[in-house]
Amino acid sequence: MPDPTTLTLEEKARLVFGADFWTTVGIADKGIPSAMLTDGPHGLRKQMAGSDHLGINASVPATAFPTAATTGSSWNPALLERMGAALAAECRVQQVDVLLGPGINMKRSPLGGRNFEYFSEDPLLAGELGAAWINGLQALGVGASVKHFAANSQETDRMRISAEVDERTLREIYLPAFERVVKKSQPATVMCSYNRINGVRASENHWLLTEVLRDEWGFEGYVVSDWGATWDPVEALKAGLDLTMPSTGEAGPATLVAAVKDGSLDEAILDRAVRRILDVHARLRATRTEVTFAASAHHEIAREIAADSAVLLKNDGGLLPLAQDGGTIAVLGPFATAPRYQGAGSSHVNPTRLDEPLAAIAEATGRDVVHAPAYRFDGGKDDALLGVAVDAAAQADVVVLMLGLPDAVESEGWDREHMDLPQVQLDTLSAVAAANPRVVVVLSHGAVVSLEHVVGKAPAILDMWLAGQAGGSALAQILFGLVEPGGRLAETVPWRLEHTPAYVNWPGGDKVVRHGERVYIGYRWYDTTDRDVAFPFGHGLSYTTFAHELLGVDVPDPTIAAATVRVRVTNTGERAGSDVVQVYVGDPVAGVDRPVRELRAFQKVALAPGEATVVELALDDRAFAYWGTQGWTVEPGEYVVEVGRSSRDIVATQSIVLDVPPVVVPLDVDSNFGDWLAHPIGARVLEEFGKAAAAGDSAGMLADEEMAGMMLQMPMVKVADFVAPGRGEQTVRGMLEALERLA
Repeated sequence: MPDPTTLTLEEKARLVFGADFWTTVGIADKGIPSAMLTDGPHGLRKQMAGSDHLGINASVPATAFPTAATTGSSWNPALLERMGAALAAECRVQQVDVLLGPGINMKRSPLGGRNFEYFSEDPLLAGELGAAWINGLQALGVGASVKHFAANSQETDRMRISAEVDERTLREIYLPAFERVVKKSQPATVMCSYNRINGVRASENHWLLTEVLRDEWGFEGYVVSDWGATWDPVEALKAGLDLTMPSTGEAGPATLVAAVKDGSLDEAILDRAVRRILDVHARLRATRTEVTFAASAHHEIAREIAADSAVLLKNDGGLLPLAQDGGTIAVLGPFATAPRYQGAGSSHVNPTRLDEPLAAIAEATGRDVVHAPAYRFDGGKDDALLGVAVDAAAQADVVVLMLGLPDAVESEGWDREHMDLPQVQLDTLSAVAAANPRVVVVLSHGAVVSLEHVVGKAPAILDMWLAGQAGGSALAQILFGLVEPGGRLAETVPWRLEHTPAYVNWPGGDKVVRHGERVYIGYRWYDTTDRDVAFPFGHGLSYTTFAHELLGVDVPDPTIAAATVRVRVTNTGERAGSDVVQVYVGDPVAGVDRPVRELRAFQKVALAPGEATVVELALDDRAFAYWGTQGWTVEPGEYVVEVGRSSRDIVATQSIVLDVPPVVVPLDVDSNFGDWLAHPIGARVLEEFGKAAAAGDSAGMLADEEMAGMMLQMPMVKVADFVAPGRGEQTVRGMLEALERLA
């Protein structure tokens, strides 16, 4: 690889812009090959002709794996690593160097148009799954491009909106998944988002792209813009952006050349960006060996992922699994023959094959299977369709009714207007359930939908999300118990949109969206406010049962914030199955408001009937920390460690005490009376101040307990003013000098 300093200024300027829509610039006589970057997170989208970023033009056939909304519910990093490896094999065969994914943004609102591309409302879960996906992909020499960095959680006005977010919320909610994948997996690239963060464009945000991403987290790859996210290429380079995509023609390189020549851009900054890009591509190529794959094998992996991610929300009376013999099964709804299996936009994949649910169900059983469309995709009322479906339901032993969202509702480029299922589908459910109460509702959708009018009418609800090209056969196997529904919810299902934490702040206006709910997104909000929900975060039923026994929370050294949670999990049922051990931590008495519980560790285990295993989950200092004025802060005192089947189904609890050193907040002129009282040295200075005040007329004010309590939140300058009128600031500055002498 050539040293960037041996290249001409014009060559270097070209190298930090795309050559076209999908490739980087190559300079053959300098030994620099071009690299190809291609969508998308759940399947290769290499376009055959033309260029677009919204999935309109045709792409080469590739395995359409389940989307992130689906795989997030797997809680299975090992499976995500296998998916990453399969994606890498397909990329290698198609000579793709960097695959644009995974998407690990937080699901702030159910209305997010790209929620189907993101894993979870929880940063730990999203980060662990994203890191595994990246590890699988990059092990075969294909680079990941983790996206969209950062605080990108809506499509409305996405290229202009400023996400107004306080630093604590950024650090605890919107940045940790990115931090985790950088530290665990070192993605080849990080893609900056379109939006502004607190008024500064992500592509020009030095704090985000350099101070946090590189200086704090140690990111070693290059930063690429989302397509069209660069506005000022000079300021973007200075901030830490390395590659602008797609091509800007001659305009972008000419701007950089002029900036170097007029002194507004240090050429060393351009050299740095070029070196990062070339280094990453060289490292990727150096790790490659010969790769082949069988499309049928990848289809099987897609089916396994779909089943492991499917969430059995409800199963009253053990309606599922269905017996292999018995009466007629009525499979109703147009999704049975035209499945919804992926989202729209830049991640739209041209599948290698597509399993039809109806055909797969008929193939999986010897029972009679009948079908009726039941309703129209466009939402229009059709009494004739409904009548046929009701008759079929009335004559059947059991009904499998397929409901969900049509393609046009969920896509990159726009957000949803509501979270309701189409009314025609709800009307169909009412009519069918009246004719036959044995109804299994199967859901297909990419973002959470309200189940307010579903839960009471269907004894069984199976959520398949967007299950990919093998979702139809995965569904059939689940229905008849050939495999289990292995998923647990990666996001809360609220009853109504009005109950969601971002409701009053979404989607903002006048190019600003305020994150007024702060750290309280998802289950952090619902659990802390004790809000009733349809199905909680982490929920999912199995075809077997499990017992959890908390064996203990071991704290080797209370002065160090670290613990190990040991849980015995036993399959108490008669079928093999998997379970997810979820560990939550709460800080009941904290210096700041905190959620009642936060997911801090998890592990999925598969057990045979009667089998037991002991799971050990480590909690490091971040499991107990919040972001405060001094950075990551762990306070001494009590913490509650909970083991749950979901964030609402807590099966065991243990309190521990950490005797870590207290965080001492520096005192200044703005500190209040309580700050001085809590400070180990400041309290001594305050005592001396009180003694000095005893000779004055205001001595009783400091001695009186009730008055002292009232003064806790009062600036010390004002307290001193009461004691020595007109000399408050002078007095406090003297106290600060005394503090410095004693320190």
